Amino acid sequence: MIVIGVVVGLTMGSLPGMTATMTVAVLVSFTFGMEPAQGMMLLLGIYGGALYAGSIPAILIRTPGTPSAAATVFDGFPLAEQGKAGRAIGIATVASFVGGAMSVVFLALLAPQIATVALAFGSPEYFALAVFGLTIIASISGDSVVKGLLSGLLGMLLATVGLDPNLGFPRFSLGFEALTAGIQFIAVMIGLFGIAEGLNRYRAGIETTEVEQDLTSVLPTLEDLKNIRNVTLGSGLAGTFIGSIPGAGGDIASFVTYSEAKRWASDATPPFGEGNVLGVAAAESGNNASTGGALIPTLTLGIPGDSVTAILIGALLVHGLQPGPGLFRDEPGLVYAIFIGFFLVYVLILVFGLIGARYWARLIDFPAMYLWPCIFVLCVVGAIALRGNLLDVWVMLGAGVLGYLMRMDDYPLAPMVLGLILAPIAESNLRRSLQISNGSLDVIYTSPLAMVILALAVLSLFSPFVRELVGRYRA
Repeated sequence: MIVIGVVVGLTMGSLPGMTATMTVAVLVSFTFGMEPAQGMMLLLGIYGGALYAGSIPAILIRTPGTPSAAATVFDGFPLAEQGKAGRAIGIATVASFVGGAMSVVFLALLAPQIATVALAFGSPEYFALAVFGLTIIASISGDSVVKGLLSGLLGMLLATVGLDPNLGFPRFSLGFEALTAGIQFIAVMIGLFGIAEGLNRYRAGIETTEVEQDLTSVLPTLEDLKNIRNVTLGSGLAGTFIGSIPGAGGDIASFVTYSEAKRWASDATPPFGEGNVLGVAAAESGNNASTGGALIPTLTLGIPGDSVTAILIGALLVHGLQPGPGLFRDEPGLVYAIFIGFFLVYVLILVFGLIGARYWARLIDFPAMYLWPCIFVLCVVGAIALRGNLLDVWVMLGAGVLGYLMRMDDYPLAPMVLGLILAPIAESNLRRSLQISNGSLDVIYTSPLAMVILALAVLSLFSPFVRELVGRYRA
């Protein structure tokens, strides 16, 4: 079941728009007739495999297979443009294994303790966390912070379309009933990175963009492993904690760990965003570490850490098992099967990833005049598979044209995705906090954890400017 799950996860995660959540949701019904341990192994294999596989198209064609692989694009795709796709996939595979395996070890050893800290997060703390995430926009904006902020604000604006999160009234739907369901950020992401990249390739000349890939360096060298060691371990630790916060997920974890790696290695060569393996390692380690982290509140408290673990709770309930403290007491065999099995999932990901890297990297060698039409079709399929809603296809196409125009004028695209993801979290939790305190911000000021996170957000926001001033002073 583990092998089948990993293979299915690798296949589905490498397709743009086919998220881990969607794949697990579609296949969860197949586990109802299995033993609980077998069913969980299948679903956990899909979970880990899909999150890792999202990095493959992110590196090869600048189109993340899953939302949590969006940060991998920043340095993974430039490496592919330099003919080093095999090296990038190898680094991503090793970092994914280390991050995922670390999170499982923490899950097995420290689950109750981490879950206790995660439970301290209420609406003020979630608001502070979302603000901290939004400040990352400054560090992923490239050469122009102003353009990055404008891109992020545009994403936040699009996130307001749909139903009001607290009152349930439609807003900014322009009279279209379909828009009351909101704008799916996955559809926007597929358009921004997939369609926009394809249009840019055709503008540049479809046959002039082919790069010969070096497939002799798929296995990371000892120098590469030594180089990424610290950032991989640090991102794995941070990703585990972020993943253990209910609702955070791999997309937030990958952006945060990438941003922190960029901050601590600001003098790295080449710079982040131009093909630095540290960026790939940080994003993938944090992304995959969030999986074990998400299982911590799921198993110990019965609270889903992300959308996939919410489905896993449903699968356990179908078998008459209630996640929570009682699960450790009543079904210790199942709990430890999950620990051991999920660790084996990442061992298989390491093996399959390194074996298959040279073959996936050859995807770029496929004639571009045939490759990109196929990618366009997959983008459409991925968008319509989200909800079976034709609106998502139009949103994806519109985002593709918008992304193409933004790239023409050097506006970064990642901040827009980050704004789309984090704005609803920030808005709903701020308004909930204000409702709790009758309109007063005291509920935020009196939360030590929220204030610590907001202080980190201020440091994150101003650190790029401080570094620039220090650099000028030294010069």
